Amino acid sequence: MNDAHHPINLLCPGDPPPSGLPIVLVAAAALVDSDGRVLVAQRPAGKHLAGMWEFPGGKIEPGEPPELALVRELKEELAIDTAASCLAPCGFASHAFDDKQFHLVMLLFACRKWHGRPEGQQGQAVKWVRVPELFRLDMPPADRPLLGLLQALL
Repeated sequence: MNDAHHPINLLCPGDPPPSGLPIVLVAAAALVDSDGRVLVAQRPAGKHLAGMWEFPGGKIEPGEPPELALVRELKEELAIDTAASCLAPCGFASHAFDDKQFHLVMLLFACRKWHGRPEGQQGQAVKWVRVPELFRLDMPPADRPLLGLLQALL
């Protein structure tokens, strides 16, 4: 069906992502409590996308395995302890931030086991929500494509 009468760009509409932007790798967690709720954190004032709700996590340092980066970020951001073996890969999202001149690749992991009570350590609000409510939150464009996948998994 990919012939002169059916060009491929009509089958999958939208512009291709820009190339040549630096890639920023991040690891994020869908922390799931015993009631099936997911923890989201609000981006603090003064940061890119301030006020939006996101999955907690952060940048992966060069040479750092994603799981260890996420364990480190959860300790720094939420004061909780978990282990790489408690993280289950869920999926990933890819999004170009033209205005910030980078392309984000976010690896999402589900986590059901940790020690401590998650509390924002950098002034960010946190809350537990049911998966359907995630669709109604103002979330960054990189988080949003993962909601359907997360709903199917939980």
